[in-house]
Amino acid sequence: MSILKDFKEFAMKGNVIDMAVGIIIGAAFGKIISSLVSDVIMPPIGLLVGGIDFKEIVVNLKDAVKDPATGKIVKEAVSLKLGNFIQTVVDFLIVAFAIFMMVKAVTNLGKKKSAEVPPPPPPTKDQELLTEIRDLLKRDLA
Repeated sequence: MSILKDFKEFAMKGNVIDMAVGIIIGAAFGKIISSLVSDVIMPPIGLLVGGIDFKEIVVNLKDAVKDPATGKIVKEAVSLKLGNFIQTVVDFLIVAFAIFMMVKAVTNLGKKKSAEVPPPPPPTKDQELLTEIRDLLKRDLA
């Protein structure tokens, strides 16, 4: 029964809920980045390198087997989809860079807030003298 109680406490913490919201937003952000890479970034890059559509970069390891009588595919081809891999790597790099920039901005915001609070001014001569008198009176009365 202790495990259930511990799990309930863990699940109800604010950090877990914040993490869940972050994961959901991150998944949606990932879809946006995937679309950005596949629909906006990769087509011009493909055009610059000779009109290559990266989705079509495939290395066939084994051709598909067709039934000679019907022409239907009996066994699918075995292939390496290098173009999809390249797009996934570019997706990851863009997401990682965007997250890095967000963390850096939040960190800089935190530094500015902590830098805004000035340290308290040092005590004046009168305050130092009054503190000494107070300490002497405390010592003599004790």
